[in-house]
Formats: sequence, structure tokens, C-alpha cells
Amino acid sequence: MPTSDHPVSRREPGPLVGADWLAAQLGDPGLVVFDASVGAHRAAGRRIPGARPFDLDGALSDHTAPAPHTMPGAADFTEALRSLGLDDTDTVVVYDGAGVYSSARAWWMLRAMGFDRAAVLDGGLPAWTAAGLPVEDGAPRYEGPRGSFTARPRPGLLIDAEGVAAALADPAAAVLDARTRERFEGTAPEPRPGLRGGHMPGSASLPFAELQLPEGLMRPAAELRAAFEAASGGRGRLRFSCGSGVTACVLALGADLAGYRDLAVYDGSWSEWGLPSPLRPVATGPGASGRSPSDQPKTTDLTFSRSDAPPV
Repeated sequence: MPTSDHPVSRREPGPLVGADWLAAQLGDPGLVVFDASVGAHRAAGRRIPGARPFDLDGALSDHTAPAPHTMPGAADFTEALRSLGLDDTDTVVVYDGAGVYSSARAWWMLRAMGFDRAAVLDGGLPAWTAAGLPVEDGAPRYEGPRGSFTARPRPGLLIDAEGVAAALADPAAAVLDARTRERFEGTAPEPRPGLRGGHMPGSASLPFAELQLPEGLMRPAAELRAAFEAASGGRGRLRFSCGSGVTACVLALGADLAGYRDLAVYDGSWSEWGLPSPLRPVATGPGASGRSPSDQPKTTDLTFSRSDAPPV
């Protein structure tokens, strides 16, 4: 039985592949499988056979930047991928231990660096094991020869705070937030120290989990399209944010599957915008979608929250 309803070519995967597709291709020359798990999911102690580490908590983030999970520069990204044996001609499938979570970030990063032959494993490692497919003990690893990959950055796929501010002022654009509705509305505390609660005025809430079925697979394209239409108010230029630029990429994946093409991810996301700043206003309440004129959000620059467990 197929594990994903998004059809793909056996030669060229789309942005999403099922466990059955990957199982049929596993071991083929030129196929590289990356495990992009973050946090506790990196300690699962098992991997899809041959999986290599796409370490978003390590070399594949810029640790000199103030926000977590910041995209590294082209030279550092090239070096990290070459050290993992990636060639320009390879095909990549990325998965994570949570389902479709941080794997979408790795997929979007590859696209932003000019590499298109990459796909996310639908349902991730949980879908793979649920299908009874084999796993190896131990963390993902790679000890082979260096690859020939070269980053070719595409400006515009990752944007900064100024780019998001421009989108908020653009009547043709929608800024969609992948965090939970409670964090978006400011009724739940932000898990990272020093961040204000709430959202960017004019943005809309679309929690990334709402794009997934109960078993963790991505919803069919028609359902994804309906979710984006509702959240964006029918706008076609979509910009995505979350806690640290990771689950925003799940929205980018869903939008791509739904047929949207003018897409960008706010790299700093709430880890940057939520810092105290008079230049970046914060609103509380339900946000842009579903709000009547009399139900305007409250704005604040002084609300702080604390947690020891920052999710993405």
C-alpha cells in the first residue's frame, strides 16, 4: 500500500516521496539519504540504512548569528555538504525522526543553495518504521570520500526582517506563521528566553501540524491548497515564519505541493522578530485571518516569556 498520495517519478523525485518510493531506490548509485533530525530526535539511536547526518544543530547552521538555525553562508554550506559526500549530480531524500518537521528545513536550504533534486520523506522515520522497513542501529554517519557539491545561492528564498516587513505591507502577499495558535495569539508563553509573545501585525496563523494527517503524512494537494487559500485570504505571494525558521519550511513544502511558486522563508523568524525592538511591532489576538474590524489586536513591545525547551 502506498505510504504517500503525492505521485513522483522513479527517476526524479518531487518535493515529497513516500517510504515505498525510497525503499525501492535505496542503495542506488547517486541516491543520498540525509537524516535532518533536531533536538531529542537526534538521539533515536537508529537510522534508515546508509543515512548521513544533515546536522541543523551543528555544522548546517551559522552559530555566529544571533538567531538559532540561521542559514550558513555559501562557502560553509558547500564545505559541509562536500564533507558529507554530496555530488552536484546526486539525488537527495531527507527525513527526520519526528515525521515531517526539520527535514523540510534541510530541503528548503538545499533549494535556496541551488540544489533541486531533493525530496522530503513523507512521514519521516515514523512512516518508514510503520511500513516495516529496515533500520540500522546507531546515529546517522558518513565516512566516505568528499563530494563535489557547490552551493549556488538563490536570492529571495530566505528573507530577513526587512523582507518580511515589506511583505506585511504588500497587499499581494501574506505572511503565515507556523507556530501554534496559542503562541501566535500570545496566550501561551514563548519557550525562548527574552522573546515577546504574539505575532507580527498583519500576519496570519497556519500551524504546520494542520498541514498533516493524523498519521503524520502531508495532506493531499487539494486540502493543502484550501488551507493556504483560507489562511492567506487568496493571496499568491506567500512568506513563512515560525520560531527559528525550521517549521516555516513545512509551510513552504505544503505550499509547493499545493502549487504555489512565489514562496520565501523568514530565516530569523520569531527568534529575531520577537526580541524587544520598537522597529518590530508585536500584536496579540487572532491575527489577520478571521478578524473583524472591531476585533483589532493589542500591540506590545514589553511582554517577555521564559522556557528551558525551545521548539522550532
